Amino acid sequence: MKIKNRQQVLIVLTAVAAALLIGNSVIYGPLVREWRTRSDEITRLSNQLKDGKVLVRGEPALRGRWSDMTTNALPANTALAESQLLTALTDWARGSGAVVSSVMPQWKNDSTNYMTLNCHVQASGTLLALSQFIYRIEQGPMALKLDSVELSAHDATGEQIALDLQVSGLALLQPTTQVKR
Repeated sequence: MKIKNRQQVLIVLTAVAAALLIGNSVIYGPLVREWRTRSDEITRLSNQLKDGKVLVRGEPALRGRWSDMTTNALPANTALAESQLLTALTDWARGSGAVVSSVMPQWKNDSTNYMTLNCHVQASGTLLALSQFIYRIEQGPMALKLDSVELSAHDATGEQIALDLQVSGLALLQPTTQVKR
């Protein structure tokens, strides 16, 4: 092979390598990045679509649960709400055989839409009575949530148990609007 032909071949190979390098950085790299971005976006949208379908299928249950929550929420009037909660706690304690010794309500207003009534309850009784008391709170119609439950022996034999309970109640401040279809 002649030297001139060898130089031309090397120049052509160098030009092809440069063209491939430029093509890789200017065309192929951005296309791959765009492909991955679109693929991630398609995956994200597919997941949102699946979540939306699940919500649509579960709409009746969600609307029913929301209706129960709004119906059974504590009234926005703090005195009335405290009175309702204290009456309910007294009834549940009487029905279960538990003895409530202390109830300390405290309001928290963290939002413009709702308030929470945090109530520290201390009670005592047998394990059966206290478990029934807790069950009645959980199953009652009021919008209450047990935040913490602590049981400890109240006597040496363990027959009398002390209950330290943190209960939160929901009070909606603004009337809820139903979404029309």
